[in-house]
Amino acid sequence: SGQPGSSASIVIRGFGSISANNDPLYVVDGVPYGGAISAINPQDIESMTVLKDASASALYGARAANGVVIITTKKGKEGRPQVAFHNTVGWSWRGIDSYETVDQKEFVQLSFEALRNGFQYTNGMSYADATAMAIANLGSTLGGNGNPEQWNPFKNYTWSTIIDPATGTVRSDAVSAWDDQWYDEIYNKGALRHEHSLSLTGGSDRTNYLLSLGFLSEDGILKRTSFQRYSARNNIDSEVTDWFKAGLNVNLAYNKQNYNPFDGSSTSNPWYTSQFMGPIYPVYLKDANGNNVYDAEGNIQYDYGEGGRPVANDFNALGDLMIDRNAYETDNLSARGYLTFGSDKDNFGFAKGIKLTLMLGADYETLNETNIYNKYHGNGRNANGRVYRTNERQLTYTFNQQLSWNRKFGDHTIGLLAAHEFYQLRYKYLYGGKSNIVDGIDELRPAATITDADSYSQEHDIESWLGRVNYNFADKYYFDASIRRDGNSRFYKDNRWGTFWSVGANWRITSEEFMKSLTWLNNLSFRVSYGESGNDRIGSYYVWQSLYNLEYANGSRIGGFVSTLENKDLSWEKNGMLNIGLEGSMFKSRLRFSVEFFNKKTKDLLLNYPMALSTGFTGYAANVGNMRNTGWEFMVSGSVVKTKNVVWNLTLMGTHQTNKVEKLTGETNQINNGYQIVKEGYDIHTFYLPKSAGVDPSTGKQLYYAYDQMDDDGNLYTLSTDAEGNEVRKPGGEYITDDYSVASAHRYFCGKRTPDLYGSISTDLTLFDCIDLSVLTTYSLGGKVFDSRYYSSMSNLYYGNTWNKNILRRWQHPGDVTDIPRVEVSGKEIQTDSYLIDASYFAIKNITLGYSLPTRWVNKAGLGKVRLYGSFDNVVTFAHLKGMDPQYNLSGNGTDYDYVPNKNFTIGLDINF
Repeated sequence: SGQPGSSASIVIRGFGSISANNDPLYVVDGVPYGGAISAINPQDIESMTVLKDASASALYGARAANGVVIITTKKGKEGRPQVAFHNTVGWSWRGIDSYETVDQKEFVQLSFEALRNGFQYTNGMSYADATAMAIANLGSTLGGNGNPEQWNPFKNYTWSTIIDPATGTVRSDAVSAWDDQWYDEIYNKGALRHEHSLSLTGGSDRTNYLLSLGFLSEDGILKRTSFQRYSARNNIDSEVTDWFKAGLNVNLAYNKQNYNPFDGSSTSNPWYTSQFMGPIYPVYLKDANGNNVYDAEGNIQYDYGEGGRPVANDFNALGDLMIDRNAYETDNLSARGYLTFGSDKDNFGFAKGIKLTLMLGADYETLNETNIYNKYHGNGRNANGRVYRTNERQLTYTFNQQLSWNRKFGDHTIGLLAAHEFYQLRYKYLYGGKSNIVDGIDELRPAATITDADSYSQEHDIESWLGRVNYNFADKYYFDASIRRDGNSRFYKDNRWGTFWSVGANWRITSEEFMKSLTWLNNLSFRVSYGESGNDRIGSYYVWQSLYNLEYANGSRIGGFVSTLENKDLSWEKNGMLNIGLEGSMFKSRLRFSVEFFNKKTKDLLLNYPMALSTGFTGYAANVGNMRNTGWEFMVSGSVVKTKNVVWNLTLMGTHQTNKVEKLTGETNQINNGYQIVKEGYDIHTFYLPKSAGVDPSTGKQLYYAYDQMDDDGNLYTLSTDAEGNEVRKPGGEYITDDYSVASAHRYFCGKRTPDLYGSISTDLTLFDCIDLSVLTTYSLGGKVFDSRYYSSMSNLYYGNTWNKNILRRWQHPGDVTDIPRVEVSGKEIQTDSYLIDASYFAIKNITLGYSLPTRWVNKAGLGKVRLYGSFDNVVTFAHLKGMDPQYNLSGNGTDYDYVPNKNFTIGLDINF
């Protein structure tokens, strides 16, 4: 998202679980990482690698069920000291256009029509009477209890005269005294971002070192949001003797973030209130003539809607951002240390290749959060202000001991590994809140009344034993196999341990004698692997136990109830992955390609097993159900031009993937999830909605398709009996209705979120070893998204909310033929497939143009390399609906009133000496 300091959302080869976590495992410098990704300075990263198949990720065991993202940080190199200075400065804007909404006159017209339609079609009035009643009630409906004209921007008309009774439209000569743009007021255009890093590397034949310092400051495109990071890294590797090596990698980071804590359609959420506030309502307080009001010190005053505004009463999106405070600070420490005993040198005789490695990695993070809600408006007004303080502390560490043996005997290379690993997480939470605060003090102490207090701790342990064998014959045939035994504290002791394994092979076909004549083919390899891994991340660290909610005191005594039921049989969710791949290069490696097929089956899904409500519970956690992801991945990359002075490379990548829920619980074959359904035989993110049949031209009412019967495959039929009393099915049975309650009970399978094809196209061009240009684009074809924000702006629940411009296609008079029903507020229309938007998009993600000063120039100045560049991120996204972010999530299950990706323009200067 565009929230400064936020991390990416990554799903590798489809959703492998329904209820458990689908995030990959992050590994930093060989050890699973438990800290915040935002605490790592990108300039300290040497490489990032994604492990997708079971054989490659087997070393990381159960936590690798959803794939592994390996981050390797930079290290020192032998030679004289090298200093690198990295500087960037940039500016940010919205990366996605805002929704197109109606203007002031259109808003008043639509509000009037909604009132008139309500009186006419709901209350049964005549058109003339409904028109008169709507005109009479327009002022009181749009607000202003004490002053009916308070939010009437048209000062040459009153609310009772703004509508021409003869035409039923807003008078054309109405003149507005203000037109505040809420969305523009909270938007920080050209938000500043600058980053600076300084590193020192070097080493001898025995010891290498890296020291780095980094600073990042980023303002958000939402006013008053920001992120700062101060980081330092020290990485030392030393060959103490021929048989003893040691290393230590330490990273320190301090993060500070000002953020927006609200989401959804909460009136406290500035993204919601500013985007869908009616355009007649001003951001700033106005006098009787429509001019801004200032206080005695000359400060502009915000309009909080205290006079009866129908939406966000006593809230102001900009005012709350300026007065309230929501921030957190984190201290991060990550350390990786290792000791290796052994050597690959020949003078060690029989002990050659035997190594014992001890590795300890720890990630420690503390978070201090402050939330202040002012005493004058909004969330804190009724309590004379509120203050909340939160402290979180998390420590994770992994201790790994590996005994390995690697030897080469002629054409035979053998590698053996035996290892033990222990992982532990310790988390503590402390929270307190008070009301009746003192202005200007962020602490709990001076506030008068305790309102909240909470604390808890969590623990999680995993112990693992691992064995692996690698074999290579003549760099032609490769084989590997591994087995791992993991024990997890999330499960009961009798079901705690799981056994996971993998096998893999690789055949380098071009090493065969019969391929030697094909000189144009540089490499061709075929690989296949299969393995099983486990997933335990279902949420609670005590998932098998019967838990109790003790928040409900019984007078002065402790009161509580059972909140979850025990299931001692609960165990690992298991993923089996088959991977088959072919890769090669040709024409002196000018053309490279790869194609892979994968088949990932998840069994013993961690799901909520349903129970009758009469038991007092909806269900309990159990291992039930299977799901499968299959797909193809391909990559084609080539050097289109390759000369002494010009090199142009082009790469195309793509993935086609399908998902299928094969089995759920024994009690049901489907789980309803809002406007989506999880059903056997269908994609995990299948839309299940009433189906629109258009608009009734005579009344403007929404029409729906309905049916007599539907089978599990979505086929419609009617059910009858023949003369002998036998049940007979006949295809068909579909009809049209305007009854929304009937439509609610007759849903259709309306497609899925999973795209048919997605990937990227990238290119890079180098001219004369000094000019470089790179372009990265991404694309997605197929799939759908239910855009909740668009739906809300087309089907308003409250007077005072604005409409999307598409509402102007609405039905207005008998005989109108359109796809948009008559305007209503809080009408009885329901969500249909008409609000499913094609999720296909094409995005230019990055354009970077750089210039490196000629070597002869920088050498004269005693420098190593000097590069100046400009970079443009999130340049443009082409989608089917203006304002919608098709990349918001990977499930398609709605969109939220939240940040959109930032469009960033950055200028950078790198100096090495």
